[in-house]
Amino acid sequence: MSTMNRRTLLGSAAFAPFAWAQDRPAPLTIEKVEFLRLEGQRIAEAGVNRQHQVNPLHVYDALRPKEYRDGTLTTASAKVTALYLRITTGEGIEGLYGPIDKEAAIVVEGQLAPFLRGKDALAVEALWDQMHRLNRHSRSSHFMMAISAVDCALWDLRGRYYKAPVYRLLGGPTRAAATVYGSTLGFSVEPDRIFERARILTKQGFRHQKWFLAYGPGDGLSGLEKNVNLVRTLREAVGPDVDLMFDAFMGWDLNYATMWAKRVEPFAPRWIEEAFHPDKLESFAALRRATSVPVATGEHFYGRWEVQRFLRNEAITVVQADPEWCGGVSELVKIATLCSSFDAQLIPHGHSVHAAMHVSASQSPMTCPLNEFLILKMQSYYHFEKHAPIPVNGQIALSDRPGFGIEIDSTKATRMDVVKLLA
Repeated sequence: MSTMNRRTLLGSAAFAPFAWAQDRPAPLTIEKVEFLRLEGQRIAEAGVNRQHQVNPLHVYDALRPKEYRDGTLTTASAKVTALYLRITTGEGIEGLYGPIDKEAAIVVEGQLAPFLRGKDALAVEALWDQMHRLNRHSRSSHFMMAISAVDCALWDLRGRYYKAPVYRLLGGPTRAAATVYGSTLGFSVEPDRIFERARILTKQGFRHQKWFLAYGPGDGLSGLEKNVNLVRTLREAVGPDVDLMFDAFMGWDLNYATMWAKRVEPFAPRWIEEAFHPDKLESFAALRRATSVPVATGEHFYGRWEVQRFLRNEAITVVQADPEWCGGVSELVKIATLCSSFDAQLIPHGHSVHAAMHVSASQSPMTCPLNEFLILKMQSYYHFEKHAPIPVNGQIALSDRPGFGIEIDSTKATRMDVVKLLA
C-alpha cells in the first residue's frame, strides 16, 4: 500500500477512534487527599428513642441491658462533628464524600493517600483494583472501609468533572425518585409505643418499615414471646399493605431464629435480617430452608466474593451490602450484577444514603427496589450539608447536581479545618 493510500485510510471515518485517542483530555492527577473536620451545634433530643437492639454480647447476663422504657422528651444543644474526605487534582477538580468513620479515615490518611497522589483520578476501576492489592488485609474491615471512602470520593470527582450526577455516569436513572424504607433503630418496642409510631410512619408515607428486635436467647422464652408479639402488634397497627422487616443484628442462633420465624410466618414479614454473624453461612442457609420468611444479610459483607458465596449456597434472597463498607460505588455495582444473575434483591444497608441511592437508582427496580433510611440517625447525620437527602412520602427525589450533590453549608459550622488524623 502506498504512503498516500495509508494516509487517506488513516484519515477516514473508519479510523475516527485514533483521532479521538489523540484528542482526549489528559489524565487528572491526584494532588491532595485530605480530611475536613466540621464542628457545630444542633438541638438534640434526650429521654426517648434510646431503645437497645439485641446484639451478640447479650448472651452474657452481665452485659445484657435491662428492659428499656421511653422516658420524657427533653431537648438541649449538643455538639456535632463530621469528617469529609476531599480529593483534589492538580487541575483543581475536587471530589467530596462523607461523613467518614474515623477508623476508616485513619487508614486513608496513613496508607492510601500516599499511594494515590500522582495517580489519574478518572481511572476509578484501576485505582480500586490497585488499592485492593496494596495490603494483605485489604479484603475486609477498616481497610475495605477506607477503599470505600476513596472510591465514593472519586466517583463524586468524576461526576463534577463530567458535570453529571453519579447515577447518570452509571447508566442513567431507572426511576425519578428512590423509594426508602423507614428504619426505626432507637424507637421503643413497648407495645403501646410501637403501635402508635408505626401508624404515624405509615401516614408519613413509609409503606416499608424495619423494626429492631430487642431480645435474644439470653432472655429465654419470655423474650421470644416479646419478639413475636412485636410482629403481631405491628401488623395490627399498619394492616396488610405495609411491608414489615425485622433486624436481629447477629444476636440469635439457628434454633432461636427458626422458632421465631415459624411463629411469625402468618404476619408475612418481608425479611429477617442478620440473625447470625456473617461467618455462619450454614445457619443462614438452614434458616432459609426452614421458613417462608425471606432471609437477608450483608451489611458486613466486604466485597463481591462474600456475596457470591452466600448466593451460590442459597443462603439468602436479600443482599444488604453497604457502599460505605463493601468497597464503594464501584463494588456495589458489581454486587448488583451478581444479585441480578441469582434473581436476588440488593437493598443496600443505610449507614449513609448518597452512594447507595445513586447505585440503586441506576439499576433495575427488580434488583434494587428500596433503600434504607435510618430515621433518627438522619436527623443529624448530614447536619453540615445544604442538600441533605430527606424523604417525602417515602421517596427521595433524584437530583441533577454533579457527583453526589454534596455541598457544605458553612453557616452551620462553627469550625471547619483540614486535619491530620495521625499527627
